[in-house]
Amino acid sequence: MIPPQVSEAFEFQSKACIDLGSPFMGQLMRLCATQEWPDCDVTQRIMQWRGDLSPRGQSVPLRLAGALHALRLMGNASLAAAYPPSSVDDAQLWKAVCAALINHGTTIMEWLDFAPQTNEVRRSAVLIAVGHWLSARYGLPIRTSELGASAGLNLQWDQYQLTIDGHHFGAADPILSLTPDWVGALPPHTPVDVISRAGVDINPLSLQTDALRLQAYLWPDQPERMQLTQSAITACNTPVDKADAIDWLRARLFHQTGTLHLIYSTVAWQYFPPDKQEQGEKIIREAGQSATQNAPVAWFQMETDGTTPGAALTLRLWPGDIRIACGRADFHGRWVHWTAQTEDMT
Repeated sequence: MIPPQVSEAFEFQSKACIDLGSPFMGQLMRLCATQEWPDCDVTQRIMQWRGDLSPRGQSVPLRLAGALHALRLMGNASLAAAYPPSSVDDAQLWKAVCAALINHGTTIMEWLDFAPQTNEVRRSAVLIAVGHWLSARYGLPIRTSELGASAGLNLQWDQYQLTIDGHHFGAADPILSLTPDWVGALPPHTPVDVISRAGVDINPLSLQTDALRLQAYLWPDQPERMQLTQSAITACNTPVDKADAIDWLRARLFHQTGTLHLIYSTVAWQYFPPDKQEQGEKIIREAGQSATQNAPVAWFQMETDGTTPGAALTLRLWPGDIRIACGRADFHGRWVHWTAQTEDMT
């Protein structure tokens, strides 16, 4: 019998995956919540897991899903026959999953040791929009600092292109193109000039050794995400520093005359411990107090705020500690509801 906390975590993840446009993941997670698991080491570990298994805690369902998808990407035949683009019934899918749990327990157990770590490229759509908005307001080149940068795929947002109803923003010769469903005013067409970029993560992923990990945490029935990620991996050339994000940021909060400093995070800040969030806000605010119009500071966040839909897009600007509500966006970048207005740039 599945312990209640286990079935609840997988059921919660099933509903979340369906909301995020993945029927297959909804099916897989529902089966994990309701079916009889085989007698094996993986089953025992998950059924005896201590702590919060849900996405609000240790995300055990996504750890398992990542392990299974990794096996599929490495050529596991039974999973290949049951995974997209194939469409199978519950019995066939669960049979393939059970076989993997029994026959590949060592590999799956290794994946269960680590929390999921993705680098959703489509979140760069809002970074492109913010970059154009800031360039229109200040007319300055930009240096960037990304907190929680994972493998660094969103460090190069200015090398991507955002397309909205035939209007193009970002790079003229892009590595890849992003086409979210966009509601609201268009960003300004002011060109963006990123002159330096850096990112930090407590556990950065290497594109040389962790490409499989990045791809395994994508969902098997969402090939667009896979294609965009593979394109970004091929072109990404900015290594991510391994450090505590707030300690790392302290050393970067100097002012460079004639340059705007953009600090940002996309679905990362919310995972920082509360004390680190407090420290981070304090040091950014203190740096902002000495900012000038010729050396401004911008702090952009795409993060959950406890409401729906999607994530809140917020921007703080110094000098002045001006707060701009930029709207909301889907956590996977499928849609953007943009509310930043032209008059906000004055």
